[in-house]
Amino acid sequence: MSEERPRIWVGDQVWDPAVDREAVVTDVQGGVYYLRPVLMWAVRWTVDPDKLEITVTREELCRRLREES
Repeated sequence: MSEERPRIWVGDQVWDPAVDREAVVTDVQGGVYYLRPVLMWAVRWTVDPDKLEITVTREELCRRLREES
């Protein structure tokens, strides 16, 4: 049985090997995924989602924020 790859979506923190950095998925339009660096809002780029690897899911990020507040 093969392991199914988790679906990447808006809010997920991912590793983009094309630019060798961690990023957050900010938008998905017509199959085009838009990313921004984790600690910056001014830069944005598009990416092939098949090459991304989730580092922190949006659910995990939300859980961490709730625990901090």
